[in-house]
Amino acid sequence: MTHTHEHFDHVGSFLRTPELKKGRLEFAEGKISEEDLVAIKHQEITKLVAKEAQIGLKSVTDGEYNRSWWHLDFLWNLNGIEAYEQENSYKFHGANTRTTNVRLCGKVTENPNHPFYEDFKFLQTVLPEGVAPKVTIPSPSLIPNRDGRSDLWEDFYPTWEAFLDDLAQTYHDTIQHFYELGARYVQLDDTTWAYLIARLIDSPEKHKFYEKQAEDIVYVVNKALAGLPEDLRISTHICRGNFRSTYLFEGSYEPVAKYLGQLNYDTFFLEYDDARSGDFSPLTDIWNSRKDVFIVLGLITSKKPELEDKVEIKAKISEAAKLVPLENLGLSTQCGFASTEEGNDLSEDEEWIKLGYIRLLTDEIWYK
Repeated sequence: MTHTHEHFDHVGSFLRTPELKKGRLEFAEGKISEEDLVAIKHQEITKLVAKEAQIGLKSVTDGEYNRSWWHLDFLWNLNGIEAYEQENSYKFHGANTRTTNVRLCGKVTENPNHPFYEDFKFLQTVLPEGVAPKVTIPSPSLIPNRDGRSDLWEDFYPTWEAFLDDLAQTYHDTIQHFYELGARYVQLDDTTWAYLIARLIDSPEKHKFYEKQAEDIVYVVNKALAGLPEDLRISTHICRGNFRSTYLFEGSYEPVAKYLGQLNYDTFFLEYDDARSGDFSPLTDIWNSRKDVFIVLGLITSKKPELEDKVEIKAKISEAAKLVPLENLGLSTQCGFASTEEGNDLSEDEEWIKLGYIRLLTDEIWYK
């Protein structure tokens, strides 16, 4: 399927503003009502969307201002999944997160009253002319075999395959619901591939186990995407974890490239902001599987304020263009600026300077 692609794109999340942080804190302390907090969120999203359009983004998000985590708020609002507090936090390099997680508590289905639908409806009301809304939600791969989230599957399903089928249907129905509300660009954010890269490298004796996980993800994602409307663009962001400028996983995409090539996404956002990411050779697996795929290279880091060298970035894009046509490449930060509400270690001004820099680079590379 063909879609209009912008070479300048953004993964999705933005640093939470001081007003939003203050509102969340005051709500947690019981000083303001939920209605007051919603009014603050709406005010800050309205300002954010105007800035996104001003900087030149054609697809804009609400910055994930309505959620605390990039993934958990969405997951625990699906039917059959609940939130709970686990004993240990996620082990990022140099930082510990809060301890919230999710687990199965019944059969998984789409929640027609999912709060993200109302969030999307509001986003549509504040769009400046010439921009379209983009929805970001976590991939279904975040549930099977991850951090105990699917350990209880036997309590609710006769077979593992029946669970995977329900999970795929849940996502299909959810994405279709967003489409019916007006969404034409939905992104599934995914840290599972980076997790599998690390496991496939570190645990050769368990290769078959992790390869089965990879196959399960391909199955669930492709089943979820099957039969969705032709004019709906579905992207994925293959992320290595992002919390207060730290990361979870490292390594080249090479160990999972053949699986990435099997995924029926229209667009891939790939992290390539430092040496941890490996070289561009895995792009061949993605490109060769379907010659209309679009790949957004995350060559600019969202983790620190320093701007990358322009000559180096242009050289890297030229290198990637030997494997994938330049017209099928785009540029972005490697991740959002705030996968959790804590945000990365840079200021709001520095965040917008980064985006302006990407706009400048894309103008010089693709539109000169």
